[in-house]
Amino acid sequence: MKNISVTAFINILFTLVLSLLVTALFLFISWDKERQRSDELSRYRLISNALLSTAQLNPSQEELERFYRNSHVKPISANANRMLILSKGKIIFEGESIYGFMKIYAIGDNHYIYLQRYGTNMMLKDTKSKTMRLKITILIAILIAILFLFLYIAILRKLSPLKKLNKQILEFAKGNLNVKITHKGSDEIGQIGQSFDDAIHYIRTLLESKNLFMRNMMHELKTPITKGRIAVEMIEDGMSKKTLIHAFERMNELINELAHVERITTQGLQPKLKEVSTQEIIQETEALLLVHPDRFEVELKTEKLTTDSKLLALALKNLIDNGLKYGEGEKVKIIMDKKSIKVISKGKSLEHPLSYYLEPFTQEEKRQSGFGLGLYIVNNIAKRLNYQLHYYYKNGSNVFELQLKTPNRGA
Repeated sequence: MKNISVTAFINILFTLVLSLLVTALFLFISWDKERQRSDELSRYRLISNALLSTAQLNPSQEELERFYRNSHVKPISANANRMLILSKGKIIFEGESIYGFMKIYAIGDNHYIYLQRYGTNMMLKDTKSKTMRLKITILIAILIAILFLFLYIAILRKLSPLKKLNKQILEFAKGNLNVKITHKGSDEIGQIGQSFDDAIHYIRTLLESKNLFMRNMMHELKTPITKGRIAVEMIEDGMSKKTLIHAFERMNELINELAHVERITTQGLQPKLKEVSTQEIIQETEALLLVHPDRFEVELKTEKLTTDSKLLALALKNLIDNGLKYGEGEKVKIIMDKKSIKVISKGKSLEHPLSYYLEPFTQEEKRQSGFGLGLYIVNNIAKRLNYQLHYYYKNGSNVFELQLKTPNRGA
């Protein structure tokens, strides 16, 4: 029951209660019929005993009619009708007392009382409505059902904003920062919507400030680094010059990595999906790597992929970069087919689970040649392209695999 939705829980609860009400109604009707039958028989006995006991007193016609009216019965005078009832009717009760003999006949919903005493007989039709109590019971059941349905609809309408709020929250979770919570109200759902809307506005403001800061910082750092790099070239060759050149190159590389991070983590980034040749993807990757093509081996098992070639090339560049920096072999192998892209490099297995390296600025101990942003960038690109990044160690090689899915155009 923990994982069931609120709407499903309410549906199950109301269905269960409705089933119990219907069952109770049928049981009550069944019990009421038995009680009604018992009351009818008691009433018929009273009527029979009253008529049979007073037969010798020769009551007047007016007294008999008053008795018939008060007892809700009507005499059947025609012999033909009596014979039809006696021949076609079903005996539902018969009994004998000191006053005489009684039989109750039923034809359809009509009941007839047949009385005999000392050779005389009498036939009476019961005129009292037998369905009134049932009609009242059904009317009460209908009223309860209407009230029950009204409560059910009212609860669902009260909870309906939760579905809309959930959809808007899911949109925000997918990266749509322009979501506007439209449900406003003074109830708890309205308060939650207002609080979440305030949180979205605050997060959006923070991200815009972060992006503005990152861009300004990278712009401001580029100028002194470029000037410093030019100034270093004027220094005579020596250990100091090499150290300074290496420092400036490291700073420039860090700024480039941060630029990539800022670009791929921007919520509004939309992958530009199109069918491209795998050879073109490899060429774009080579241009980003700035290393000799002999440093990696490519095995293409498909000619084309539907993807964003620039983003995928950036992801491959970082995977190959990691393989060359941290691997023990001189080459990195790339295997590309329609279902996956594998980057394989010789070396020791990773000491931690893959999730450890997906955080920014995460490195193995004693590995100082990078900034710990490579796999963070790869993982973010994989999410943008609706791919899955996996890692496993096989035959002395580290294998990073991008499992390709149908690209999510709404990502």
